[in-house]
Amino acid sequence: MPRGARACPMTKLKAFIVEDSPVMRESLTAALEELAPVEVIASADSEGAALAWLRADNSSDLLLVDVFLRAGSGLSVLGEAVALGRPRWLVVVTNYATAEMRAECLKLGANRVFDKSHDIEALVAYCCHLATSLRS
Repeated sequence: MPRGARACPMTKLKAFIVEDSPVMRESLTAALEELAPVEVIASADSEGAALAWLRADNSSDLLLVDVFLRAGSGLSVLGEAVALGRPRWLVVVTNYATAEMRAECLKLGANRVFDKSHDIEALVAYCCHLATSLRS
């Protein structure tokens, strides 16, 4: 466990990751499953695949979505997730976490926005916080 890290609760969040880079998707999955109470149950690399998964009545606690995808936009995925009322938490993880992009994502319904390059520890801490709220 990283120095100064707190132990996370055992209740696992079921996560759906929408990320077009296979390397980033695998790294994000490994980090979250190792350091946070997260089980990645599915992933998609395009808007179409993500929307199909969301519309198929699949269930997850957490959506992690990148803004720019191989095909389509993570912002559209975010909007559809809000319209469907699921999953419970919507998180944007992007390399383009400018003030304007953060504001747009929050306006569209994201609970939080994290920068892939700098905020992975904060994302892990946030997932621990969310898992704690599942136990309550």
